[in-house]
Amino acid sequence: MAIKKFLDKGLEAVIMTRKRNRKPTHPGYFFKVDVLAANNVSISEAARTLGVSRKHLSAFVNEKVPCSRDLAKRLALATETSIASWLSMQAAVDVWEAEHDDSAHYDAVGKIAFG
Repeated sequence: MAIKKFLDKGLEAVIMTRKRNRKPTHPGYFFKVDVLAANNVSISEAARTLGVSRKHLSAFVNEKVPCSRDLAKRLALATETSIASWLSMQAAVDVWEAEHDDSAHYDAVGKIAFG
């Protein structure tokens, strides 16, 4: 209910139009630095612990693939963190990339009139 009152005050435009200048940290980089390196754990060892392939985990920590719901759950269980924290980090990266994507195929998108 509190969030509805907040949005009813016309602040949703401020929330929805805020853009970051810097790309958010990819969750894979965070995992590589703050979990693997900090605990001297190899990608191969972590992949076995998580039940994923070494190739996939390597792609994740090198920021080549996003954090899926499945991987977020595995990371959360293994690190005693929340699934939401991993997915929120990924969502921040996704939003930043979408906001900074100036691909020409979006030029054809029109406006929808709201009445």
